[in-house]
Amino acid sequence: MNISPSLDHNILTFENAFTNCGDLVKRKIPLGANNETSIYIAYLDMMVDRVMVEGSIVNRIMLLFRKSSLSPSDLKENIFDYLKNKGITTADLQESYDHQEVNTAVLSGDTVLFIDGVAKAILISTKGFPNRGIQAAETEVVIQGSKEAFTEGFRFNTALIRRRIRDTNLKIKQMKIGRCSKTDVALVYMDNIVRKDILKEAESRLNNIDIDAILDSGYIEQLIEDNWLSPFPQNQVTERPDKAAAAILEGRIVIVVDNSPFVLIIPATLNCYYQATEDYAQRWQIASLIRILRFIAGAIAACLPGLYIAVAVYHPSMLPTLLIFKMAGARQMVPFPAVVEILLMELTFELLREAGIRLPGPIGGTLGIVGGLIIGQAAVEAGLVSPIVVIVVALTGISGFAIPHFSLVTGFRLMKFFVIILSSLLGLLGFWLSIFIILIHLTSLKSFGIPYLSPYVGSGMNDRTEIRDSILRFPLFMMIRRPFFADPGNAQRMNPKKTGNIRKKE
Repeated sequence: MNISPSLDHNILTFENAFTNCGDLVKRKIPLGANNETSIYIAYLDMMVDRVMVEGSIVNRIMLLFRKSSLSPSDLKENIFDYLKNKGITTADLQESYDHQEVNTAVLSGDTVLFIDGVAKAILISTKGFPNRGIQAAETEVVIQGSKEAFTEGFRFNTALIRRRIRDTNLKIKQMKIGRCSKTDVALVYMDNIVRKDILKEAESRLNNIDIDAILDSGYIEQLIEDNWLSPFPQNQVTERPDKAAAAILEGRIVIVVDNSPFVLIIPATLNCYYQATEDYAQRWQIASLIRILRFIAGAIAACLPGLYIAVAVYHPSMLPTLLIFKMAGARQMVPFPAVVEILLMELTFELLREAGIRLPGPIGGTLGIVGGLIIGQAAVEAGLVSPIVVIVVALTGISGFAIPHFSLVTGFRLMKFFVIILSSLLGLLGFWLSIFIILIHLTSLKSFGIPYLSPYVGSGMNDRTEIRDSILRFPLFMMIRRPFFADPGNAQRMNPKKTGNIRKKE
């Protein structure tokens, strides 16, 4: 509905839209020596910076018109420009001709100003809703590197990225998604580095979302992923601004969602989930060693329980004789088969993990340690499970915590049970069959057109340079080209001749 020149009509329309909204603050203010005209100002309490609204807008307008030398006729004719240019000091304002646009702006934390006799309104950016402020990262803790984390504030998050990339090519394309929530969502990318086909596809998927509300970035993650049946994540999630900035400089796209402290990074490959921020802040030797340990931990987290069942039940002859006797002696009083032992302990471990997450921090950590020790020891003494099963389950759980990204760990947690089931049915044949099926599935996955197992498959896309940042992390001066996420026309990120001169001896 278009805004009317009648102030009373605009007030009625606006207040009807906000009926029973007790947090709406509104006031009609007469202006001029003889109250020749009036304005109407409105905003939502606690959604704005009240100091700015009351001091820089309302107070200034009233003082300005008290000292104004305009005649009554000039006041009526020029009031809009007079208010816009002299009465409001903030630079962030815009005109609006539509009531729906006004309502959305007020709900987003802006202040609206209606003027008698003017068929348009002034929207003033006065956002000041409460937030946590910038705090330390909790889910992606590093020893060396930035400690800052994203917050629920949309502009806080875009500013944290801007602070790290001071380039006009950094673009923030903003849109609103959600019929009721009208959540601010932004695509953040480097215009001269990003692949235009991936950017176009990302925009298309976001524009096609038609839902009542987006309350977290997890909604977007599920709605735009390529294969919703896969247990493996296809969009990387992070709470670290430095990781997001690094991804943007690689040619990837960051999706920032209002009210969420986590941003999405697209495209994403399996290799990305094994990379941590501190890998690039440490020397390449230790970073490479840690990378190898992470890949081993990933294999253990997904495969160890199934491998134990396959060997212990179907192929015990593969083990040393002394170990066989030890295992047989430990299982002598256990009434359950090996697969039931493993499933019992795995489910117990999953329960402890979930309980530790839901409880307050100090209590949750204590419960995880004490609960694991007490339950494991009690189960062994009661003869419900053998000691080696407790060791296998504990090692599997610890290996999962060694992977930097929790979303990948959840995929391994599901695949672990798939491997256990096939191994318990077919022994080593079932074990290798499950691994083969998982590899086929991973090979078929894509994230916005990028193969999920890159650079291990299709590594010829960028002269195989991605291998230098995969299982091993090569020295920084050797990582000259950007990954295949970037536009081939701007793939070089380092001047090898100039940088190489630093290393030459005098």
